[in-house]
Amino acid sequence: MTRDDNNRTIGKIVSVSADRVVVELHRGSDNFTVVGFDDIHYIATLGSYLLVPTRSEYVVLEVIGLREKDTSPSYPNSVELNKAGAAKFLDVVPVGAMPVEGGIFRFGVSSFPPLYADVLYARDEDLDRIFNVEQVPDQIAKIDADDVERRGEVPHTIEIGTSAVFKGYPVKAQLDSLFGGHVAVLGNTGSGKSCTVASILQSVFTRSDEFAANGAAFIIFDVNGEYRQALENLAWQINGSYFKAANEEFEENQLDEGFVGADLVDRFRLPHWFMTVDEWALLLRASERSQQPALRTALGLTTLFAEQDGHQLEVDIASIRNHVLAKIILAILQSDASSASKSDRIRSILASFHTEEINLEIARHRIRVNFGEFADVEGLAEVLSQYVQDEPVLPTYANRPFSFERLQAALDLALHYEEANGNKQIREYCSQMVTRLKSVIDNPDFEFLRANADELENHECEPTQFVDRLLGISKTENGYCKERQLCILDLNDASDEIVELASAVVARLIFDRMRRTEPRNKMPVHLILEEAHRYISERPSRFAIDAGVTFQRIAKEGRKYGAFLIVASQRPSELSKTVLSQCNNFIIHRIQNPDDLFQIRQMTPFISETVLKRLPSLPKQHALIFGNAVKIPMTFRVRDADPAPNSDDAQIRDLWYIPDNPRLLWT
Repeated sequence: MTRDDNNRTIGKIVSVSADRVVVELHRGSDNFTVVGFDDIHYIATLGSYLLVPTRSEYVVLEVIGLREKDTSPSYPNSVELNKAGAAKFLDVVPVGAMPVEGGIFRFGVSSFPPLYADVLYARDEDLDRIFNVEQVPDQIAKIDADDVERRGEVPHTIEIGTSAVFKGYPVKAQLDSLFGGHVAVLGNTGSGKSCTVASILQSVFTRSDEFAANGAAFIIFDVNGEYRQALENLAWQINGSYFKAANEEFEENQLDEGFVGADLVDRFRLPHWFMTVDEWALLLRASERSQQPALRTALGLTTLFAEQDGHQLEVDIASIRNHVLAKIILAILQSDASSASKSDRIRSILASFHTEEINLEIARHRIRVNFGEFADVEGLAEVLSQYVQDEPVLPTYANRPFSFERLQAALDLALHYEEANGNKQIREYCSQMVTRLKSVIDNPDFEFLRANADELENHECEPTQFVDRLLGISKTENGYCKERQLCILDLNDASDEIVELASAVVARLIFDRMRRTEPRNKMPVHLILEEAHRYISERPSRFAIDAGVTFQRIAKEGRKYGAFLIVASQRPSELSKTVLSQCNNFIIHRIQNPDDLFQIRQMTPFISETVLKRLPSLPKQHALIFGNAVKIPMTFRVRDADPAPNSDDAQIRDLWYIPDNPRLLWT
């Protein structure tokens, strides 16, 4: 132990156990205060740090409790503690170690300090090493697209707030570690989650020197419409886009609001043919055993009968089309229904689906009904029979453009085809799904999903271009360029089921795009999921398909391709455990629900119980951070978001007690 260490000894270790260490302070220290050679140190703050010197390093201890014990002779009438003669004890836990000279703090210890070891108070320079606040940005030079050398700073950290224990100490997170993994921001409503996310984004995007965060890509699923006003004072180099999901009653002039820095403002429209079979099953709430096979067949029929862009049909496609129609019409002809009913059904089918060989012109005169009988049923059956195949293979769904209403006809055709193959009860089994499809077609809330190809721009019709527009990527002669760094998907007007579907489809499209991109992992994308418990739930879905599966896959595999999640939720107990288990960093605000607290304890076994006990009483705008991005778990006050997101609490007194009656609410 050095001479300097001798001068700042405050006590000795008198007890060592598996969960804590007890330090007895030297006698004469009044009110847990130590007068050092550099300053007066109050060493009894919960969450403060002490040091134990060993041969080559300091073991860092965190204070989790303090107590006194009167060791002076007791007197019969004495009821007061003799503070001068009382022994003072600190309960501490080892949290890490750092070299005696130079070097940085590392979290975790391999062995506990020995009994009767000296304990030292921590100086400011020790705290600098523990919090790792002295990392200087790299001064580098890079060649830009115009072959001009640019010099600037690339920071190692971003400041996210100040320590709640050590006044004025900045709390910084390692950039690579914070954004190189998944992040969970958790806390009760009103505890400051949205402000925390906004503050972090502002820390990233307000740097306006030569090297702004031009390569970043953040997609915000803004389910409460909060972030638009928080993204105003960004660096001049930063651009963004703003898309609002709205129904057919939406007024286009509302889009003018956007947000400052958004050079692309538009309605959010998601072409329905981008969806996979599983996502269609989610939308239509299709059961796995009876309804999904019929839905899969219907989607395959939309591909089978899709327009071929003026090209001649492939022989296989043409023959399968004829087989499907012939099989269905023959089954109708053989059914027990009346001739008039059969004729109506055949006309309805051929009005929507037909080929050069099988169409209304060929069938009309044969299915004309005279005195309750077809004019030429045998002739029609003979014509159709030549197109029926023994073992046909229907094409799978190929995500080609089709009208939303056409799926309704395709589903009816699929049910006819299943009935023609002997499944007589399929229509009854699928009645709920058919009704659901009709409600989706009629519901104005699904307007964003029902656009036809001729109503969209070219970049909206093709999945890769659609995703690149969200990510701010444009194709040039030299390759793909990054034009925008932020994208807000405003889902404030959308219901839970729409949020669940839209977020899952968009996330899957982005992830698919990144998996196909070579070289991989060259453009990290961060998906900010507000109110994530609404669509990434641990609770099993009532239906066969769960939207959370997409996010679970990104949580497990996204790192390989540069796809990361920032999950914000007020109910961690309802969140997918798979997603939470893959998070590398946690920022936890006030949490009071017992189920949520239990979930936090389950996923943070290395955090002391004392630290977790503080969570229910954390003030607003305060949080506990731990994970790869910080050296040590710490409680901090979040850096002010300026401007703040649109999530202020209602000022009840100001809104209630007013002189006007009636009161003007808004104009």
